[in-house]
Amino acid sequence: MSVLVAIPARYASSRYPGKPLVPLTGATGATKSLIRRSWEAAMQVSGVDRVVVATDDDRIRAEAEGFGAEVVMTSSDCRNGTERCAEVSRALGDGHDIVVNLQGDAPLTPPWFVEALVAGLAADPDAEVATPVLRCDGAALNGFLADRRAGRVGGTTAVFGAGGRALYFSKEVIPYTGRGYAEADETPVFHHVGVYAYRPAALAAYTGWPPGPLETLEGLEQLRFLEHGRAVLCVEVEARGRDFWELNNPEDVARIEAMMARMGIE
Repeated sequence: MSVLVAIPARYASSRYPGKPLVPLTGATGATKSLIRRSWEAAMQVSGVDRVVVATDDDRIRAEAEGFGAEVVMTSSDCRNGTERCAEVSRALGDGHDIVVNLQGDAPLTPPWFVEALVAGLAADPDAEVATPVLRCDGAALNGFLADRRAGRVGGTTAVFGAGGRALYFSKEVIPYTGRGYAEADETPVFHHVGVYAYRPAALAAYTGWPPGPLETLEGLEQLRFLEHGRAVLCVEVEARGRDFWELNNPEDVARIEAMMARMGIE
């Protein structure tokens, strides 16, 4: 199957303006922008035919072209990464079977997460979108709960039913467990990893729907598919010893840099 990876990146983030250009220092002391580290993560995925950075900002375009990325300029009217990916898909034509949205704030995304999504869509013709979920251990869950108690928007969680079909995604910690967990314990909570693989027809349909109330309340773009009855496949992935976190807030810079240091990422 022909696979396109698009990396949506916008400068005017409400929570963290200029986020794609934020420098991140790796284990060897090398400093690279967030968008460069996200592009390098995409380039490690096997079976991909094309990788592009999708932005509406000339500063991000200049940075991306400076390290050798292909850039597709998109409209400033795009409300989220999925709409930006849809615009990229239209601009580049119908030559791809799957379009992957590797969000520009997830530089620690392991390549096998994306490879699992492509395989999941290939094996399930009824699914229109696939996204990875990672089972939380007690340490990860306790971190989510600490963020919420501090009033920070941390990771997103997901619940799903038979066959991996998504039931809901939330910035709250779901499901409610009513108990505590030691750091090494396995928990019933799944961290939603903000990566998506779409069939082009699903992307085209998405832009014709207005945001629904759940998407608007949670600020989660994938809820638009659920609110319109579309099948979203949750693919459980394994960390394989890798740390994973998205850069949502300024406080996450130090957390991600510490993870890169532990994993020896340059």
